[in-house]
Amino acid sequence: MQITRQADYAIRAVSYLARQGAGQRAATSTVAKEMKIPPSFLAKIISQLSISGLVHTSRGAHGGVMLARPAEEITLLEVVEAIDGPILLNECVGDPGNCEFADECAMHPIWVEAQELLTKRLRETTFAKLAK
Repeated sequence: MQITRQADYAIRAVSYLARQGAGQRAATSTVAKEMKIPPSFLAKIISQLSISGLVHTSRGAHGGVMLARPAEEITLLEVVEAIDGPILLNECVGDPGNCEFADECAMHPIWVEAQELLTKRLRETTFAKLAK
């Protein structure tokens, strides 16, 4: 499993905003330059993060982008899922009925445990922790 480039860029952008401090706006052009994200790609990412309620955007001379909530309240899991959707190591984890071997599969409990560990770790990692 590998997160998408888009999710990686989203993590970089949110990390940058978390380091700016609470209530601080940053120009998307600055975020793009500092985090080495193509500006047109960042615009799409910022839009998705805004729809997910993770950032606020405003236009104009004093506009920009800022975190919608304190960095302590935004998790790595939220950002990844805002971009890539729910983490699913194998389709049987989400719906065991999708697998014809569900009743006898030795891998199913391993996939479930691995997904639970991964999502737990991402849920426990806030951008305040990452900003330190």
